[in-house]
Amino acid sequence: MRWTMIKAVIRIDLYRLFKTKDYWIPLVILSGIFFVLLPGVLLGSLGLAQPSPILGQIGEIVGTLPDAIQRNIQGDDPMTRASYAVAVYLLAPIAIVVPLTISSAVGANSIVGERERGTGEYLAHSPLTVGEIYIAKLIASLIPGYLAGIVGFAMYSVVVNIIVGSQIGRWFFPTAGWLLLVLWVIPPFIAIALALILRLSAQVRSAASAHQASSLVTLPVILMSYAVASGLLYSPVISAAVAGLIAWVVAILLLVSGTKSIKRERLLGVSADT
Repeated sequence: MRWTMIKAVIRIDLYRLFKTKDYWIPLVILSGIFFVLLPGVLLGSLGLAQPSPILGQIGEIVGTLPDAIQRNIQGDDPMTRASYAVAVYLLAPIAIVVPLTISSAVGANSIVGERERGTGEYLAHSPLTVGEIYIAKLIASLIPGYLAGIVGFAMYSVVVNIIVGSQIGRWFFPTAGWLLLVLWVIPPFIAIALALILRLSAQVRSAASAHQASSLVTLPVILMSYAVASGLLYSPVISAAVAGLIAWVVAILLLVSGTKSIKRERLLGVSADT
């Protein structure tokens, strides 16, 4: 792999994405809604709500969870424990869903977009190998989503510590499970989705078809993210570590085989079979 040439392609793709404001501004708004607005409203309503039968039932539900989960939930009263459970466990999937959605949107247009813009010819006749093109496109698609995830995670941490931390009496977030989720689990999950989406982007004939097909890929990965979040309830560190390890193995296998999906003929808009 000639990383100097790969980085040049990545820089071009990221610069093009940055200059397309009508593309990344909605993605920024999406991150703000899921990482700041939604958690702020939900956790704020739990913290400021007056005692009621419904809130009492929420506290009772938290109190009926298995002992393994109970030991991980902090708080001196049912409402505080409910807020902690929502912040640390129930909202965990957004840490995977939002970056995955953003990177999938970028990746779906990655290969077919070159062909539609007429720039695919430059890549097809460049000295880069198809493997180097594949890796460059994958990294260029992964960076926006993961960067949004890191920034969103930082903002989410502030929201949780201000609202729930004030109830507990100290700043406690991020937890070890969330750190592993963000640093160890999210990257391979995004890579898995992108490895499949780039294959689709190289096969379809239009960006619209690529976006429609990518939704079929992201849905199973989103469901897997909820399964990972459920595992965090029982053993946050162990569950995140094991899930990340499995995801890395799957991602590597898909990446190794993914280079075969890109043909120079596809970049030129010519069927690879002809």
